[in-house]
Amino acid sequence: MAEIKIAAETRTEFGKGAARRIRRADKVPAVLYGHGTDPVHVTLPGHDLMLALKNSNALLTIELGSERHLTIPKQVQRDPLKGFIEHADLLIVKRGEKVEVDVPISIVGEPGPDALLVTENASVTIEAEATHIPSELEVSVEGLEAGSQVTAADLQLPEGATLAVDPELLIINVTHAPTAAEVEAELEEAEADAGIAHDAPAAEVGASQESSES
Repeated sequence: MAEIKIAAETRTEFGKGAARRIRRADKVPAVLYGHGTDPVHVTLPGHDLMLALKNSNALLTIELGSERHLTIPKQVQRDPLKGFIEHADLLIVKRGEKVEVDVPISIVGEPGPDALLVTENASVTIEAEATHIPSELEVSVEGLEAGSQVTAADLQLPEGATLAVDPELLIINVTHAPTAAEVEAELEEAEADAGIAHDAPAAEVGASQESSES
């Protein structure tokens, strides 16, 4: 995975007011921590950080004056409405060191006919070298039939990486795709349980009235 360099500045102001001023300047407050060192409080350029974090489990080299810190994102807080980055916690790592990270699952291929994919877990935790963390783990579902399952043990991990979860963790479950009639029946049952009643078609209403008059 490529290393991304970001120039940082030492952060000396703290609190909500200071954080707002930092964000107004298109910067992001962040903390570097790990290896028993005291946390390092910095500000990072917002645009550069946003682009870097588009890469899952990005490896970031934070340049702070003459110092260089190799880090990976550990926790990123985003604005729930606008999505911009509010704060970032970055874990300091060393080359050759193994770390636990969550890696997203990428599904490729098409299942067999009448099969429906259910994603039970969209990511999986693995242990890998800090400089060899995959951006995603690819899973092929090509031709899988209803009743098939993909577990964590079925994932193809990069060399040197190991699972940090139960191998039997269910990733993908392949079920029978419901027919249109089954979907309609389930909908009618749900509406009945909810007490939703539909007006009868006009033709049926008219026939009913004629029958009662006769």
